[in-house]
Amino acid sequence: MDRVTPTIVIVVFLLLVFTGLALGWRARRRRQAGLPALASPPAALGAALLSVDGFYVATTIAEAPTDRVAVRGLGFRSRAGITVVPEGVVLAIAGQPDAFIPKASVVGVGRATWTIDRVVGRDGLVVVTWTLGATAVDTYLKTEDPDALVGALATLAPTKETS
Repeated sequence: MDRVTPTIVIVVFLLLVFTGLALGWRARRRRQAGLPALASPPAALGAALLSVDGFYVATTIAEAPTDRVAVRGLGFRSRAGITVVPEGVVLAIAGQPDAFIPKASVVGVGRATWTIDRVVGRDGLVVVTWTLGATAVDTYLKTEDPDALVGALATLAPTKETS
């Protein structure tokens, strides 16, 4: 009997924590509902400058690496195919339709050590700053050879300082 009360208190506390997390995630999605849908890759694209498998880590509001974008298939970390073509970047995020970041939307490319829920070795993440509608966002990618990805992406936009 002396263990029942603490057990009930812990279970109620955990339920409150998870309810708060769910409500916060729902509120974030509601605030970001105005972001446009991601473009699909055009039917005709130039030859791939680079095509690699890696991880889609996160997309955040630009210059705010803790403000995750939670809509349009960008809310969760996943394996991804990353293809850089002269027209832009094709992201094949597992479980999502292929997305296309047009060259005209890419503002900058750089390296990062951390973002919302991921810390890696020095400059282990590749960050692509681009505009989604009227909102500037940072997309974080991780590959075996980040230098090759930055080099290919640099043909689309200037590189920026490491963050």
